[in-house]
Amino acid sequence: MWKVGLTGGIGSGKSYVSEIFKHLNIPVYNADQAAHELFTHDEKIIASYKELFGDDVYEEGKLNRKKVAEILFQNDNLLKTISDKVHPVVLEHFSKWVMDNTGNPYVIKEAAIIFEAGAEKNLDFVISVLAPVELRIKRVMLRDQMDARDVKARIMKQLPEKELIKRSDFTIINDGKTMLLPQVLEIHNKLSE
Repeated sequence: MWKVGLTGGIGSGKSYVSEIFKHLNIPVYNADQAAHELFTHDEKIIASYKELFGDDVYEEGKLNRKKVAEILFQNDNLLKTISDKVHPVVLEHFSKWVMDNTGNPYVIKEAAIIFEAGAEKNLDFVISVLAPVELRIKRVMLRDQMDARDVKARIMKQLPEKELIKRSDFTIINDGKTMLLPQVLEIHNKLSE
């Protein structure tokens, strides 16, 4: 069984593409959702966040993700520190999930920062979802009620599209013009062989 990463910049449409794979009966592990669950329940992660951001980073038992994001995207060293503490826990969680989903030709791990976190080393293939920057900005502004400046700042912290293309085994264009389903089916057929 192949372990396949699915990544792309903010607003590229990773989650939408994941839904297509789910409709093809391919198990999808959403690393961001798993991490958010672990932020609430995993003692190591909770301790790390409180140590780095203070006890008030948790409000009524829930991580104040907006506060954390604002701090992290302004501090590369802190981003790396938290990444080093959180990603091993998420990787262990993912490994257990993979064991629960054997019997499929492949599984998908959807994650925004596969290459940045070095997670590609634990995957057989990586698919990157690509979209024009202006379209990504519009999507995120609409979805997250953010202003364009903040979205651009987040985009600047992520790998450039050229780097994603170079490091990926497959790419999917999600520009609102190119049909998604044929692209996903082509990859699905190759991974299912």
